[in-house]
Amino acid sequence: MKKFLILAVPLLLLAACSTGPNKAGTKGEHVNPFFETWNTPFGVPPFNKIKDGDYLPAFNRAIKEKRSDVSKIADNTAEPTFKNTIVALDEAGKLLNRVSGVFFNMISADTNDTLQEIAQEVSPKLSALHDDILMNEKLFKRVDAVYQKRDQLKLNPEQLRLVTETWKDFVRGGANLTPEKKAELKKINQQISLLELNFGENVRKQVNSYELAIDNKADLAGLPDSVVEAAAETAKAEGDEGEWIFTLNKPSLLPFLTYAQNRSLREKIFKAYINQCNHGGRLDNKANVVKLVNLRLKHANLLGYKDHASYVLEECVAKTPANVYKLLDKVWKPTMKTAKREVAEMQKIIDKEGGSFKLQPWDWWYYAEKVRKAKYDLDDAELRPYFELENVRKGAFMVANKLYGITFTLRPDLPVYQKDVKAYEVKDADGTTIGIYYADNFPRPSKRGGAWMDAYRPQHRENGKNIIPIVCNVTNFTKPTATTPSLLSLEEVTTLFHEFGHALHGLLSNCTYRKLAGTAVPRDFVEMPSQFMENWATDPQILKLYAKNYKTGKVIPDSLIEKIQNAGKFNQGFITGEYMAAAYLDMDWHIITKPFNGNPMDFEKKAMEKIHLIPEIVERYRSPYFRHAFAGGYDAGYYSYLWAAVLDADAFAAFKEHGLFDPATAKSFRDNVLSRGNTEDPMVLYRRFRGRDPKVDALLKRKGFM
Repeated sequence: MKKFLILAVPLLLLAACSTGPNKAGTKGEHVNPFFETWNTPFGVPPFNKIKDGDYLPAFNRAIKEKRSDVSKIADNTAEPTFKNTIVALDEAGKLLNRVSGVFFNMISADTNDTLQEIAQEVSPKLSALHDDILMNEKLFKRVDAVYQKRDQLKLNPEQLRLVTETWKDFVRGGANLTPEKKAELKKINQQISLLELNFGENVRKQVNSYELAIDNKADLAGLPDSVVEAAAETAKAEGDEGEWIFTLNKPSLLPFLTYAQNRSLREKIFKAYINQCNHGGRLDNKANVVKLVNLRLKHANLLGYKDHASYVLEECVAKTPANVYKLLDKVWKPTMKTAKREVAEMQKIIDKEGGSFKLQPWDWWYYAEKVRKAKYDLDDAELRPYFELENVRKGAFMVANKLYGITFTLRPDLPVYQKDVKAYEVKDADGTTIGIYYADNFPRPSKRGGAWMDAYRPQHRENGKNIIPIVCNVTNFTKPTATTPSLLSLEEVTTLFHEFGHALHGLLSNCTYRKLAGTAVPRDFVEMPSQFMENWATDPQILKLYAKNYKTGKVIPDSLIEKIQNAGKFNQGFITGEYMAAAYLDMDWHIITKPFNGNPMDFEKKAMEKIHLIPEIVERYRSPYFRHAFAGGYDAGYYSYLWAAVLDADAFAAFKEHGLFDPATAKSFRDNVLSRGNTEDPMVLYRRFRGRDPKVDALLKRKGFM
């Protein structure tokens, strides 16, 4: 399950736009580009003109303009209507969306100390603006008036959805609270926004601060040449000629854990990874965890909910914590049964090799690779030459073309924010431009870890005119070296297809209102289109289209494809187990009903003991660096990947039944799921595509649990 994150920007603050106020400047004077009309192709951000110093004045003006827009709506003396109230709110704050769309992408993809300082200053202002809007009594009266007569307004489903979702935002944002409780809620929201920002920045700094430096070549035994070369280039960049440096970034960490024969060094880097932000000092996040869970509980209680999870899940497909635990419990038992079988297989290899130790968490990748090689004769190093980044990207583009008729054309003329970023124009089958797609693939100190999709501008309509989306995929893939292009692991290939699925969800959006467009769907549905695309990555028919040896150009042989298929269910106990353990932990943190005053690590230990997590597995994210739960907008929502997996496996089964590129099935998926955003209840949209409710059977079968 791959990591998809969209920064949690306060609700109702963002409204897409392509123009803004102009400001003239004297010759030679820098003009803030946020105050100018963007004459770039398709209105993409002029990254080459934007300076760090432009953001704060742009935010200040944008917040002021947003307040003015909202005041005009609230003070309107005309009878509240769908257009003058609900639509007007959706269209308010155009400059703020422009600034936020760029800034919040930059502080994740290409940040620096200046941007982080700006974020610290701006976050409370945005939180206050958000609260002031949702707690504006005059404004809520107008919204409520439209909501109460919604059934008499002859609205279409999308318009009705916009009314309902807007009204719920106000109610869930504190519109019905007393003045005293509103003030308290505002204070809590500001504290939460800063704590989440600090939590995420601590994790980024912690990752960048760790290096495993090796100066003895013997300690590199077992590592593929490409991994050694990459470590040497990292050391060279640090000025450490003659050394090899490994970091906590996944393209460096995972190959080391998988291939390094030096067990003590595997243990050292693994323990550094699982103890991120858990060392005391300025980067320690334990206090932030405690503050966040208690503030979120307080927030939920103020709004009438018994716990934070209940507040969050009300707006998700799952609806209640009980439903989440029901699904987790259903999959957990077969997961642990499989994981224990995997442990036994690896222990046999250890014993056979004369090892006098029990398998430990830092041994898992190393011995799992040995099992995979022995059982399936599949070596990740053997696969990488067939997964050159550009070939894999072309493969994803090809699948999108065969399914939906769309094409991707590289546009080197479009401005980008970093030299490795590539921009593409996306066209529909009839030649119409439907979006712009940015790909940012390699790790750097200015980028946080993981992989995600986001939008600089969502698709929507303004005065009947379609405004095309501008979306990005940001990843941390294996970097090219002086002699070798970027060769992806099988996991990285799946990640590329996963994030590309999110991008397609944004690019193929065909909605009217920004609030409902693209990926603006419930958390436990947003992962369905992305995980759906993962199915295509390793399908034999698809592999033949894009997996070509970067040296010879030869298509991946049938023998390797067969090995990939045979190993498809391999290590699923571990993969599913470490993910689900983190999902349980996230839920446990957010069902607390009393303030927590203990040690977060003790809480975490009890949570893992409760589900009987085997000692050979450590949850994918421990509390101090669990960015999804404490900085990424997936609080009480990390279960979403499993919930969505039920849907994606069931959806892909429809393509297997009718043909991988069956035009009717692809059109139905595009028309009923990918293009509709949040214009109707997601499960209504899914049933319209599938003709029935989803079944869990396809997922369990795919994982080898049936």
